[in-house]
Amino acid sequence: MTSATRPRARGRALTGALATLGLSVGMIMTTGASSASAATWPTPNGSEGVSSTISVSGTKDYGMKRLYGTGDLGSGSQDEDQGPILELADGAVLKNVILGAPAADGVHCKGSCTLQNVWWEDVGEDAATFKGKSSSSVYTVSGGGAKEASDKVFQFNGAGTLNVSNFAVKNFGTFVRSCGNCSTQYKRTINLNTIEVSWKGSRIAGINTNYGDSVTLRNIKIVGDSSKKIIPCQKYIGNNSGSEPSSNGSGPDGTYCKYASSDITYQ
Repeated sequence: MTSATRPRARGRALTGALATLGLSVGMIMTTGASSASAATWPTPNGSEGVSSTISVSGTKDYGMKRLYGTGDLGSGSQDEDQGPILELADGAVLKNVILGAPAADGVHCKGSCTLQNVWWEDVGEDAATFKGKSSSSVYTVSGGGAKEASDKVFQFNGAGTLNVSNFAVKNFGTFVRSCGNCSTQYKRTINLNTIEVSWKGSRIAGINTNYGDSVTLRNIKIVGDSSKKIIPCQKYIGNNSGSEPSSNGSGPDGTYCKYASSDITYQ
């Protein structure tokens, strides 16, 4: 998370020392959907300040430009009500963009959307929030990465299915959270495949069993967590009253948390 008192060097090229998944930076940036790594952060092709939310419909390719918040979007606060940098209409596709700091509330998807090769250098309130109201809504995150998220990376408030693949996450609270206390609740399906999770983190997924949520984990690589403190799947009893949800256990059960020990490797 960015705070108002923690300045960031926006022009800094970010590097890392962790092993990649066997693909070069060029391969990742060329394909957009190749396996990402916490050590493989692209260098931006220019930067642009954003003072008010940009609406996106159709397909928008930023060519690896960095966007960062200014004005009302530039406080770096943790305000739940702050606006996003980008708001995607139903069916929109966002490609090849880096969100720098401050990142405000990242990206909002009003319905089905595709985020391809999107990178968050320093997550604001959330990296992306998925808000479609139809059970047939599908949100696809393919390639990219996010780090420095002291709370959530992906916030799943709406209905439907979220698919995240070939993604890298580092220094986070919860990677994907099904909203635990939204005023309108839904059954939510989450599929995570080929994810590199780098310490420090708390939970990969948080879901609400009482609403029938489920998460499937496949090919998850956890780096730097020798004590296995990161919880792959945390279950909750959600509510629509705004109260903090209570926990309901963790670990694979074949119904809500769908994975086997072989689906998760540690390095």
